[in-house]
Amino acid sequence: MDQALGFHTAKALLEWQVELGADEAIGDAPVDRYALEEAAPKPARATAPQPAAPVQQSAPQSSPGSAIDPVADATRLAAGASDLAGLRAVMEGFPHCDLRQGAKNFVFSDGHPGARVMVIGEAPGRDEDIQGKPFVGRAGQLLDKMFAAIEMGREREGDQALYITNILPWRPPQNRDPKPDEMAMMLPFVKRHVEIANPDVLVLMGNISCQGILGRRGITRLRGQWTEALGKPVLPMFHPAYLLRSPIMKREAWADLLSLKTRLQESA
Repeated sequence: MDQALGFHTAKALLEWQVELGADEAIGDAPVDRYALEEAAPKPARATAPQPAAPVQQSAPQSSPGSAIDPVADATRLAAGASDLAGLRAVMEGFPHCDLRQGAKNFVFSDGHPGARVMVIGEAPGRDEDIQGKPFVGRAGQLLDKMFAAIEMGREREGDQALYITNILPWRPPQNRDPKPDEMAMMLPFVKRHVEIANPDVLVLMGNISCQGILGRRGITRLRGQWTEALGKPVLPMFHPAYLLRSPIMKREAWADLLSLKTRLQESA
């Protein structure tokens, strides 16, 4: 006979489900699927057959008479933003990304906009979606500890300040990876964000941010290797969420932080 779950076992299973993104109940009451089937509407009376619509071949969205190209529209809107407040406004009102429909909050940035270091993460998670700020969950707490170790942080000012944003401003459902079209339509805003904030260095946290900014994945090969993008020195690093799953890799993250500190000191 199966024994009832103990408190700690049940709590651990619930926390695991939350980590996977299952943070909402499906419904408050059971659904009678048989009743739904019986209540389903009957097929409408047949009418005269209509000619089948021709199959449309995919064509560039920028062609005459086609639908609006989300990437082109994002590029136009981003270029028109002269400051961070204007950029936030056009991003928050951007209608083409379906993620906004399922997210609780728009997540723009945190920290000091004039910081020498701008951190670009992937996308908001559950805690970020609730609070409307990037990197505030367990991964965010680790990120704060990591940068505090080299005397930097989002609450600091001057050369010790930090500015943080993400590739996507809305949480993907169940914390899934962003889709290529979602990233493509938001990247013009990210690039304009970098232009306006004008940091000395970009730190890319994880594969998604590297894919968006560098066009490459494989963070285990990219991390710690200085490169350049958007006219800025770029340092890819392990995402703090990965470090929580693989604590042994924290030594590589520490080496990257020391490399960042040295780069900032040399260019001061």
